Amino acid sequence: MSDQSADRAAEQAHLDVVYRRLDQLVEAAQQQLAAVRRTGSVGTPQARSERDAFATTLEHRIAQLRAVQDRLVFGRLDLRSGERHHIGRVGISDEQQDKLLVDWRAPVAAPFYQATPAAPGDVVRRRHLTTSGREVVHLDDEVLDLSAISDSDRATLQGEGALMAAVTAPRTGRMGDIVATIQGEQDRIVRDELAGVLVVQGGPGTGKTAVALHRAAYLLFTHRRRLERSGVLVVGPGRLFLRYIEQVLPSLGESGVVMATPGTLFPGVEAERDDADDVARVKGDLRMVQVLEQAVRDRQRLPDDDLELRVGSRTLVLTRSAVAAARARARSTGAPHNAARVTFVKDLLRHLAGQFAEQLRQPLTDDLRQELDADLRDSRDVRVNLNLLWMPLQPQRLLTDLFAVDSRLDSAARQLTPAERDLLRRERGAPWTVHDVPLLDELAELMGDDGEAARAEDRRRAAELAGELDYARGVLQMTRLDNPVVSAEMLAEQFAALGPTLSVAERAEADRSWAYGHLIVDEAQELTPMMWRLLARRAPGRSWTVVGDLAQRGSAAGASSWAAVLEPVAAGRWRERQLSVSYRTPARVLRVAESLARANGLPVTAVDSVREGDFDPVVVGREPGEAGAVEDVVGRLLDESSDGTVAVVGPTPELAALTKALGAAWPDLVGDASRTALSVRVSVLSPEQVKGLEFDDVVVVEPAAIVAASARGLSDLYVALSRPTRRLVVVHGEALPAGMDGLSRW
Repeated sequence: MSDQSADRAAEQAHLDVVYRRLDQLVEAAQQQLAAVRRTGSVGTPQARSERDAFATTLEHRIAQLRAVQDRLVFGRLDLRSGERHHIGRVGISDEQQDKLLVDWRAPVAAPFYQATPAAPGDVVRRRHLTTSGREVVHLDDEVLDLSAISDSDRATLQGEGALMAAVTAPRTGRMGDIVATIQGEQDRIVRDELAGVLVVQGGPGTGKTAVALHRAAYLLFTHRRRLERSGVLVVGPGRLFLRYIEQVLPSLGESGVVMATPGTLFPGVEAERDDADDVARVKGDLRMVQVLEQAVRDRQRLPDDDLELRVGSRTLVLTRSAVAAARARARSTGAPHNAARVTFVKDLLRHLAGQFAEQLRQPLTDDLRQELDADLRDSRDVRVNLNLLWMPLQPQRLLTDLFAVDSRLDSAARQLTPAERDLLRRERGAPWTVHDVPLLDELAELMGDDGEAARAEDRRRAAELAGELDYARGVLQMTRLDNPVVSAEMLAEQFAALGPTLSVAERAEADRSWAYGHLIVDEAQELTPMMWRLLARRAPGRSWTVVGDLAQRGSAAGASSWAAVLEPVAAGRWRERQLSVSYRTPARVLRVAESLARANGLPVTAVDSVREGDFDPVVVGREPGEAGAVEDVVGRLLDESSDGTVAVVGPTPELAALTKALGAAWPDLVGDASRTALSVRVSVLSPEQVKGLEFDDVVVVEPAAIVAASARGLSDLYVALSRPTRRLVVVHGEALPAGMDGLSRW
């Protein structure tokens, strides 16, 4: 059909109606928000709290409606009954509550993704609408039942293929949603049930990440009441990856999801550095659970002999047997270390108070016990020795001591070989690594709260109360009452208690013990068994979506099979689904990556690409370490295309020189992971940093050096080779690894 067709005009008219209604909803919400803000800070504390909550809700609603404006309407379903449903990012009704737009997650929209010519159900036609701004620029029809289409309608049918248009469009440096082009096998995963662990295994370009994010949006829509209270946690491999996907969920109408990397899952720690492969393997091993348990138990000490303690002018004896008995009783409670310490201290104070009373020749009444307890707690000897025997612990300090003090590590880590213990040793002050995070979290579970969090909350509350006190005095002054029935202090307490509430996402991020309603893990093949234990604590209901590709595992401590990592934490509660079609990666590129994998014994997740691609992968020779050859390749790629993105992926030691050389040639177009990668046309990245990303063109520098860099270097190279959506260029001076020797010269 031509762009001036009656069908296009009709779709444009409906699109105009939908956008007018959207604008009305935004304007109404803005007016309500302005009215709420005009009321100011007056009224009862309850009314003030309700206003704050209402304002927050309106702000979120306005942000949601603005975030979905791009490509708001993208589809239409024509049914046998004669009904037509327009499909879009959110549901919108007119003032009479007649549906103008169906949310893509609603059950009635499912056939838009799942109907096929072999199983059309009630669908006669599926129409894809391509829009630019608020204008319909193209229509693409799929007729699933030709017998139900009139002759006049048949004459207007046209189909370029919405899917092909989407997968061949230039990359922007940010992941786009696939809501308009979700395919049947993807949609079945998106709409899979909430309960249990769903593993999504798929090769390069199959849309694993996009499916996982759309599943998050679908679950929040379908199970809103449950998940709004508990939240959804999305864990991605690194900050660059989170930046790449951050726009997807808002574009689908969802913004309340917590996003984190493995290095930020312990509050107060932001680790970005990985350990060396051999160190990561030890830290990720489940034997570390026993090591940490023993490290904590080692801080529950027995004295070598009886201890004499000075309390005022008197000397009391703390016997070794009394300490042993108190320790046994405290351990028998099963409470974490810091909580059990309360039992230990009370038991020994009771023991010492008994001695004290005997020396005073008085019966140990309740009143006398309270008096003696105060004297005992004031005694420096008592405080110091009880702390030394059962010290209140914090995870960061204990782990630092464990790795820095040889005797502590040797005592706690008897399950490890001497060589493995040596791998863990390090100086105090060393930065936290990603593989330390699950160890810190394990220690936090073993220790429990040491009271610092409660003290910090008390300090925060005191500061907040001081501010509220000034406000409360102003309120009382406005009432002009000489003898008010409440004091400023009483009002301030109420204001602080009923003040603005944090969102679920904000509360969850700050609370290590928060139990999320659903967990999504991307690039899950990289996680260690210890990290899976941490994640099991974050989402104890075992409602998870786990996506990855075992063939792309780059971590020596990662998963060799899904059963190996999931059975210990979700035994019998996980199921696997396969994505078999690559939508992003051309077949010509996939053949190179798969040839490398098969030639070197890597597992290969078989996929079929929907397109052959326009360019054969090529190689360019150079002298080892010569940046000029890479510069020439990048210049040629930029000259051949005025849009799209280029990734230069090379061994880590060479990245700085490559960034400098390319940045000098194109100052405004080149960036790396520490600065402007993804926001410029050329990103210089390591194989680890490029995981999960996609670019139009990819230049892989020195494959042999990438392979030699780590124990899983072949997997890293496999990942790098499979990133392009258009063209792959390999630049090398060293001999190419097996499986890559058939590439033609550029």
